[in-house]
Amino acid sequence: MNGNDKSNLVSLSFFTLWKVVLVVAVVYFVYYLRDIFLVLLTSIVLGSAIRPFSTWFEKFKIPRILAVLLVYIIGFSVILGTLYFIIPPIFGDMLDIAQTLPAKMNSFMKSSGAWSSVSGFSTSFVDDFSINDLMNSNVSSFLPAIPKNVMELITFLFNGVFSFVLIIIISFYIAVQKNGVEEFLRLIVPLRSEAYALDLWQRVEKKIGGWLQGQILLGVIIGPLVFLGLSLLGVKYALILAILAAVFELIPFFGPVLSAVPAVIFAFSIGAPVGLMTLGFYVVVQQFENHLIYPLVVRKIIGVPPLIVIISLVVGAKLAGFLGIILAVPMATLFMEMANDMETRKGLFRLQSTRTENHEN
Repeated sequence: MNGNDKSNLVSLSFFTLWKVVLVVAVVYFVYYLRDIFLVLLTSIVLGSAIRPFSTWFEKFKIPRILAVLLVYIIGFSVILGTLYFIIPPIFGDMLDIAQTLPAKMNSFMKSSGAWSSVSGFSTSFVDDFSINDLMNSNVSSFLPAIPKNVMELITFLFNGVFSFVLIIIISFYIAVQKNGVEEFLRLIVPLRSEAYALDLWQRVEKKIGGWLQGQILLGVIIGPLVFLGLSLLGVKYALILAILAAVFELIPFFGPVLSAVPAVIFAFSIGAPVGLMTLGFYVVVQQFENHLIYPLVVRKIIGVPPLIVIISLVVGAKLAGFLGIILAVPMATLFMEMANDMETRKGLFRLQSTRTENHEN
């Protein structure tokens, strides 16, 4: 090996080492400021999701900033109006739940000798056991920790409100700026990759908007359907459970299952027949959603396999909690688009290689 080869090897090794150090530094920087990046990513997703609605208003010659403002006003009006009409009955139902739940649990534990057949439990133990006594004993141990818990709650609420306000402001700015994200990509992406990055973002943005519209449509369909079914079955707190089902539709796959758990519990507190019918009702709704609504509304829009969605939800929840769940599907959409592009380039490369070999032969 001559001197030039050694010099090139040393330069290449140093350049590779420098790139590794730079990547590690960037990863550490992103992790250290992960809360800020989560807020920024959530703002981008929200701003991109409301663009189709603002674009629809622009068709009526409404200026863009007014169109975006209208979307926010309508959205907040719907949310606040819904809360105004449902908070009183929900509050009353919650008080009723708090008052009746201990008695129902005691009644369930003592009924039909359910616990007597379980090894290690006797009827006398069940008779002596009381949910009210358990709650009262826990209150005395909880009281000394109230000041600390209150401060933690205040800090949590402050951080949550601050992040929420920041997300609204940034997403509003992104939605108002016609090419805000595109200009940001031009700023940070190398020139040789700029065209691809812009094309990738346009495709992902379109799918994100369609995905959110699809999830909202699922909630609009499932919420009233659950309310009607639970009301016909005579399950109490049907309004709360229906709202829970509609909201949890924003969480693919896991949301409907989680919303069914409290409904089935309350139904079984009425009686086994009602509980079984409620369980069957949720199974039917779930099948109806998975095999008819979801494929037509959501899967066709984002083109992400269900397994990838489930994995992204688990990873997102583990890494970033609630915001991670919100960002899971959009990020999965981005990675799927990139994977499809890589597969397309591989196919073109194979085709070109085959043509070259045939030409040489």
